[in-house]
Amino acid sequence: MSHSSVSRIGRTLAGLTAVAACTAGLLSATAPASAAPDPARAPGPQRDGQYPNLAPTPPMGWNNWSYYMCGLNEKVVLDNAQALVRSGLAHKGYRTVTVDDCWMAKQRGPKGELVPDKAKFPHGMAYLGRQLHKMGLKFGIYEDVGTLTCGKFPGSLGHFPQDAKLFASWGVDYLKADGCNVPVPKGQSKEQAYHDLYRQQSRALRATGRPITFSVSAPAYFQYSGDKVWHQVIGWSAQLGNLWRGGADIAVQQSTPAKKWASIAFNFRYNANLADLQRAGRWNDPDFLLVGDAGLSRAEMQSQMSLWSVMAAPLISSTDLGEISPEARAILGNREVIAVDQDPLGVQGHIVQQDGDGVVLSKPLKNGDWAIALFNSGKTARTLSVTAGAAGLPEAGAYRVRDLVTGRSGLTRRDLIARNIPPHGTVLYRVTPH
Repeated sequence: MSHSSVSRIGRTLAGLTAVAACTAGLLSATAPASAAPDPARAPGPQRDGQYPNLAPTPPMGWNNWSYYMCGLNEKVVLDNAQALVRSGLAHKGYRTVTVDDCWMAKQRGPKGELVPDKAKFPHGMAYLGRQLHKMGLKFGIYEDVGTLTCGKFPGSLGHFPQDAKLFASWGVDYLKADGCNVPVPKGQSKEQAYHDLYRQQSRALRATGRPITFSVSAPAYFQYSGDKVWHQVIGWSAQLGNLWRGGADIAVQQSTPAKKWASIAFNFRYNANLADLQRAGRWNDPDFLLVGDAGLSRAEMQSQMSLWSVMAAPLISSTDLGEISPEARAILGNREVIAVDQDPLGVQGHIVQQDGDGVVLSKPLKNGDWAIALFNSGKTARTLSVTAGAAGLPEAGAYRVRDLVTGRSGLTRRDLIARNIPPHGTVLYRVTPH
């Protein structure tokens, strides 16, 4: 999410305006102001402010927001959950089903408790959690650390322990905490206000005793505050939670195909420059996968999946999974691409080469292989190449190169080449020193 004074749709359009203002090349990479602190290594008692490591690999799952926005209900959630299981995507890792904003009533109950919207969720949220758990899935929910959510429903400010206990009683496994409508007390900076509220939310979740993966949205509200402040917010977000939204919202279903692609490209660009602030177990989150959304080409869908995977980003689908094409389902379910994202070494790929519309990223993998992504962000097909040395590969007599989409393999002695990459296309290689 982004600035609390702007609606979600407005924020999306503002982000796309920023894209239009940029050149076709990447945003300038900047050195991080400070490295993110080392995360906690295991669940259990932690020092104050250090959240347990509940996401050793990037979270995967589904969220309703980008496709359905406030048009969610019990049936929409359970239908998509069933589609995850039926399609085999759940077996491949997409297991956390998250209900986003607009799930609750406009007023708290008589004891100050959050109340589900009875028209949307007639059986309640504990029932929803039980149904998801019966399918072998995890239950995610949305709240806000401010006075109101972005959709103007009750926020958790002043109710952190109460809400966290309620979520735990419902069987919640994942909390996405937004940062709309955060008041800044007199004498405090905006950053101090956000830090204090997210720290309260983090403490409240830990106090429940239930392992609830914590997604922090704070950095998104500081994307345009200057890199030093932005990176500083990412630093404490890595102490308080397991992953964080870094910047602009991804486009919604109602957006034009051009705006959807511009949104994907923009989120890639800012996130790619945050690699030094990510650690294994603490993840930069450039927002949802739009694979399967209307208007995106196959190359564009494959690019988002490949780029998110080489960046070790959370893979959270936000589309109608019951209606997506077999082609889109195959992109989401590509085991070899998912393996790059879920690699236990947990390194976010770094930009090693960029030339106008061409970008190359390199990511070391735990078994000694490397993932190399060659991205053509331009409007015409082109060939991209990178030397083994520039990609950071160890010296070897030769390198076995496997295209993780086509399955084709071959040997090279020096250069990694991807020929005739289509517009907006990405080739993702797994490279093994030979």
